[in-house]
Formats: sequence, structure tokens, C-alpha cells
Amino acid sequence: MAAPSLLLIVDRNIFARKKSVSVEKADDLGWNLFNRFPQQGNPRTVSKEYEERIGRASKSLSPKQNVRKSLNFEPLSTTALILEDRPANLPAKPAEEAQKHRLEYEEMVAQAKRREFKDAQRRKKQLEERCKVEESIGNAALTWNTEILPNWESMCCSRRVRDMWWQGIPPSVRGRVWSLAIGNELNITHDLYDICLSRAKDRWKSLSMGTQEAENEDSGLSVADREASLESIKLDISRTFPNLCIFQKGGPYHDMLHSILGAYTCYRPDVGYVQGMSFIAAVLILNLDTADAFIAFSNLLNKPCQMAFFRVDHGLMLTYFAAFEVFFEENLPKLLSHFKKNNLTPDIYLIDWIFTLYSKSLPLDLACRVWDVFCRDGEEFLFRTALGILRLFEDILTRMDFIHIAQFLTKLPEDLNSEDLFASIAAIQMQSRNKKWSQVLSALQKDNRDMENRSPSLKR
Repeated sequence: MAAPSLLLIVDRNIFARKKSVSVEKADDLGWNLFNRFPQQGNPRTVSKEYEERIGRASKSLSPKQNVRKSLNFEPLSTTALILEDRPANLPAKPAEEAQKHRLEYEEMVAQAKRREFKDAQRRKKQLEERCKVEESIGNAALTWNTEILPNWESMCCSRRVRDMWWQGIPPSVRGRVWSLAIGNELNITHDLYDICLSRAKDRWKSLSMGTQEAENEDSGLSVADREASLESIKLDISRTFPNLCIFQKGGPYHDMLHSILGAYTCYRPDVGYVQGMSFIAAVLILNLDTADAFIAFSNLLNKPCQMAFFRVDHGLMLTYFAAFEVFFEENLPKLLSHFKKNNLTPDIYLIDWIFTLYSKSLPLDLACRVWDVFCRDGEEFLFRTALGILRLFEDILTRMDFIHIAQFLTKLPEDLNSEDLFASIAAIQMQSRNKKWSQVLSALQKDNRDMENRSPSLKR
């Protein structure tokens, strides 16, 4: 019969897996497990047959099985595996082997406890350091809010404030400090942002409809050029901090970033949109409201260095590279010689760093700290940071060839420590032959102008 045979199979499986369960309970478990019951005969007959069969099964058990029936052999831990005696049907362990296994087990436990203790100590130290950092940030934020920001004009250039600036601006006040430090020389208002954004939306609408009504009075760009610029914005937004997933389509900051970039193309059609702008706008969005981010963005891009790069002024860009190499040779002559030997020119790595203000190449929190001091010191700090990065990895870079250097500097290590980097930046001297950055740059610009005046062919 199908039901009894199934019952016996279940009985044997359960009996083999766990001998501490009585045979009677195992049998009941077998019936209920599969929700199967005898298909014929009345309950009393079935019960009688069941009891007789159980009786035969119980009598067939050997004395040893009866003795060990109540023991549980399922190992609950490594202790049971090592310290329990072998099953009765196997030879017992020799005393020497048993002692050896016991000692091995005790050593394993001791090692585990030592690792656990070290991990606990490490976690405790990390927690203490985190608490110190949070307390320090809280105290600094209080100082910025109650003492510095209310008295910005009189305190922003003081030694104390500059030292606090170097240590990093607390995130809660970072946006306000950046706005004040960048300034608003262009006198952009929130209303002007709304006007530029409205024009951008009208342009997007007209371009999406395929009409020829997109205005051309701003810069004389063709509809095709405007479509290409619009497409570039869409592509770059999707590639802006992809790990954060907040600027991509459907993310909370996607429309905000798209609005700022679109509004800027209407505000400065002579510049338009250039790759790299999305990263700068994104960092500002993370720290400022939309309209304030647009104001800071427009004024930041209006600085001489950023304007030279975003308008692709080749002559001025080469001047910046030449000034950079003056201080490169002053601080890291061996590395500069290695770069020149491998034909690695500054434009290969500096352009990406300057275009995105390090927000693409450095971890975001570290990039924001670089921005802090950049807002304080201006363009000079961008090139000082570049030299600090090169100094920090000098030993590694001197052993690399052209390809590996370019790859390494394009994407810096994600675990880059901020204190290590800023210590390296602090060791960089931005003075060459008693001339500061601004003096060296001005001298090079003057030389370039003189050369252009002497050489008519360069004017073509």
C-alpha cells in the first residue's frame, strides 16, 4: 500500500538523522509532514495496525541503539566536533590524539578571542575619533555661525579664520562661506536666474518640437549647435557623480542641475556649455539653494583661470601650464625630469583637474575641502593642490611609464586620506626666485604679449 511504504521511508530518514526522537513521534511527524493519511479502513483498525507495527520496530532495535536513542549527535558548534568522543561504531581516539585536538581547539579559541579583542579595540578607537571629529565640527560650526559670519568683512582675512579655513569648513555653513568668498561681482539676482531659466525652457521646448524658432540673437549659433549643446548637457548630467544616483534622471537633483546648466547657457551664450561644468554645478547644488548655486556658479566661472579654460583660450592656457611648470621644477625637480623624459605634459592631467575643480578626480568630501581653500586663496591653490598630489605620489609616479602615469592621475585612489594630502600641499612652496604665483603668471603673460607683437605670424 502506498501510504504505509511512504511512512516507513520517512521513519527511517528521521531515525537516521536524529536518534533522540522517539520512533512513535517520528512516525507521527511522517504522517503530518506530507499531510497523508490511510485511504481505507476505519480509524480503530488503522490504529491497531499502527501500534502492532510500532511494536515490531521497537523490538528490532539492538541494545546499543536503545541506550543511545536519547543522545543528540547533531554538532552544535566546533566544540562538539572537536571535544566529543567518536561514535560508538568507530574506534575511540587515542589519548595522545585527543589531547592534541584539545590543545588545537584551545589555540583556535584563543586566536579568535585575540582577533575579537583587537577588532573591539579598533572599533572603539574609530568611535572615539569619530566623536572627536563630530565634536570639533560642531564647535567650529558654532564659531562660524556666531562669530565669523556675522562679522565677515572684518574677520574673513584674520589669521585665526584662515587657519580654521584650512582645517575645513563645517558642512552646515560651507555654502554660505563659499557664496561670500566667491562673491557676486556680476550682480546676478534671483530674478535674473528665473529669466534665464525661463528662456532655457522655451529653447528646449522649441528645439524638442523641431522648429526653427530657437533664437539666434545671442551668439549666432545654429539650431544644430544648440541641439548639440543640449544633448551634451543631458549626457553629462547622467555621468555626474553616478555613484550618488541623485543627479541622474529620476534623481532628486536631476532637474535642478539641468536647470542651472541650461540657465547658464542662456546667460553666457558666448561660453555655452562645456564638459566639466556639470561637476562644478553639482557640488554647488549640494551646498546651496538653486538660485544661490546659479549665482555662485556664474561668478566662479567668470574668474580668469576658469574663463580661460572654459573658453578654450589656448594661449592663456599655455601660460598657466608654463607657470605651473616653474613651481613644479622648484618643488619636484626629479619628478618633472621623469615626466619630461616620458613626454608627459601638464595638459594631460591638469585640464581635467581644473575643469572640474578636482570634484571628479578626488573623493567628494576631499574635493569639497579643496574647494574650501580654493575659495580662500583663488586659482593659485588649484595648482598648489596639483603639486601636492604629485608630491604625495612621487615615489609611485617615478616608477611608472607614460600610460600608467596618465591613468593614475586621471583617477586618483579613492582611499586618499585628506590629512595626508593637505600635509603634502602644505609642504609645497609657491614661490620661485622670490616671485609668487601671481608675479610669475603676470611675467609670462607679458612675455607672450611681447612675443605676439614682435611676430605678426602669431596674430593670424
